Amino acid sequence: MDPLWILVAFIFGFAVKQIGLPPLVGFLIAGFALNVFGVEGNETLDWLADFGIWLLLFSIGLKLKFKSLLRPEIWASASLHMLFTVIVFGSGIFALGYFGLSLFDGLTIGSSLLVAFALSFSSTVFAVKILEENGSMSSAHGRIAIGILIMQDIFAVIFLTVSSGKLPSLWALALLALLIIPVFVKKAPLASIISRSGHGELLVMLGVLIPYGGAMLFYSVGLKPDLGALVLGVLLSGHPKARELGNAMLNFKDIFLVGFFLTIGLSGLPDWETLGISLLFTIALPLKVILFYLLLTRFKLRARTATLTSLNLANYSEFGLIVGAAGVAGGMITGEWMVVFALALSLTFIVASPLNIYAQKIYIRFQNRLLRFESKKRLPEDEPIEMNDAQVIVLGMGRTGTEVYNIMRNEHKMSVLGIDHNLDLVANHVKEERHVVHGDITDVEFWQRMELSSDLRLIIMATSHHSVHMEVIGQLQVKNTKTMIAALSRYNDEMEELKQAGVQVVFNLYAEAGAGYAEHIFQIFDQTFHNER
Repeated sequence: MDPLWILVAFIFGFAVKQIGLPPLVGFLIAGFALNVFGVEGNETLDWLADFGIWLLLFSIGLKLKFKSLLRPEIWASASLHMLFTVIVFGSGIFALGYFGLSLFDGLTIGSSLLVAFALSFSSTVFAVKILEENGSMSSAHGRIAIGILIMQDIFAVIFLTVSSGKLPSLWALALLALLIIPVFVKKAPLASIISRSGHGELLVMLGVLIPYGGAMLFYSVGLKPDLGALVLGVLLSGHPKARELGNAMLNFKDIFLVGFFLTIGLSGLPDWETLGISLLFTIALPLKVILFYLLLTRFKLRARTATLTSLNLANYSEFGLIVGAAGVAGGMITGEWMVVFALALSLTFIVASPLNIYAQKIYIRFQNRLLRFESKKRLPEDEPIEMNDAQVIVLGMGRTGTEVYNIMRNEHKMSVLGIDHNLDLVANHVKEERHVVHGDITDVEFWQRMELSSDLRLIIMATSHHSVHMEVIGQLQVKNTKTMIAALSRYNDEMEELKQAGVQVVFNLYAEAGAGYAEHIFQIFDQTFHNER
């Protein structure tokens, strides 16, 4: 990849970030800008794009519990949504052939359904980037969105395998069997290598080599390389260092994904007809979103969770390009459709970015209407919050939150309630006899369902996501609470914004860690000095 391309991507990414859009939108625009000036993609850029997707799917697998895909709100919603979309969109596309548009003219029922199938996917890359930026990967809507996307990816792999006309190698069955034995992963040689690789550059190198090896292994037996990276991530998700491995490759993965966004823009320039068709598909996007919402609420999801999940999926997908390429190779559609898919994908990324940034406000604005579609029954994680007589609430029960919880309860003898949006984490805390409940602290309905106790003295925000802190402050202001609020922060400008928003106690995460370390050293030093005397 030419260094000039990176510079152009940075300029456009930086520019759109200044107006509140994710940098990925700028990277897309950069690809089209380079295309206008005659720049063409090459095999190196395509490989970097593919590798970025492998790293992304591997990182998703590290956080995925395979049994979560078996939940009806995931597998059934994904399956029914794809079925309805293919039928409805396919019928509409076939009918457009009677209006004289050259691209639609001559499409058979089969090729119309293929185009609809390509449009039925939502983008894994987009959803993960948005969820990571919002700190919502482990939230209810984040987990469900990722689960649906993985189900879609599986459908794509099945289609590509069948459409290729070649049966996978018999060794493919042996590889797929790995999915049912993740319980043995801790005894596997690969898991042992991870454990003995330390915490530095060796771990980062493994984060690159493992998904690459998985992709090549699956490719060699006739399976999709992307699936190989995902499978190895799932197999290693139970490893003690899975989270650390995912964090080690976080920014490294993002650099490679820049290549992916550039390839979309470099795939071709539209003429007026392809531009019009792309706009038509973009206008039809709300139908996908509405269908997701209706299906998810039928499977007992709350209106807010269904809304945020549907907005996460409000786009077309990179897999649409892959499915489209298979259709072109098979002679079912012409190469011009690839430009349509690429442009429609780009347009929906641009549209979906602000929708996801302002998703909370959108839900609040239409809350009364959306609530009409809720099921009367609730999933277990949506039960009302029991606060009891808590004097302290700790929001975010990761390592920092757990330490705060223990000190407040054990040393200061206060009644403490912990809240976290990660169901597995909550279950572990409950086993260790901590009063921790599941809840999304950015959820307006969470605070509506939670009646703050008169005994409450302190609310401690123990997350490191500034956007989450500001959302919580807004919810607490609505409840008009006078309770003292404390928050962690990493940067001075964020600390100042928290103070202006009314947070009484703001801790610099890094500075306080240093101060605590120094205090701990001094206590041990002082005790040792007195003992020696």
